Amino acid sequence: MTNISIQIPSLVENIRIVESFVDNAKEKYELNDDVYGNIMIAVVESVNNAIIHGNQTNKSKNVALSASLLEEEIKFTITDEGDGFDFHNLPDPTAPENIEKVGGRGIFLIKHLADEVHFNDDGRTVELTFYLN
Repeated sequence: MTNISIQIPSLVENIRIVESFVDNAKEKYELNDDVYGNIMIAVVESVNNAIIHGNQTNKSKNVALSASLLEEEIKFTITDEGDGFDFHNLPDPTAPENIEKVGGRGIFLIKHLADEVHFNDDGRTVELTFYLN
């Protein structure tokens, strides 16, 4: 199993570093374009959530991002230093009362792009798994 990881301060402009990290993972692990597109959107959205909601854009708090390649899957782990959140009771963004709300679609989107999504440590850590075959 090979593993790559970075830590970034919680600034929205650091998303470009995350995009480069995903690009590096694509090259290192020779990911195909189909899975790469899903990974890019899901990982960027997850890190964005960690920066904005988890760490409240407090630049003294970091977001950790790692990628590990297993036999037939790649797993990305995103961890923030915030208070966590109740990931069991998220509003459904497709419900009529939520359709016109600006936020609330990130985790819904992530769950549709990744093959597996697991929240740990009271929601401070999210693991995104993408199957490679």
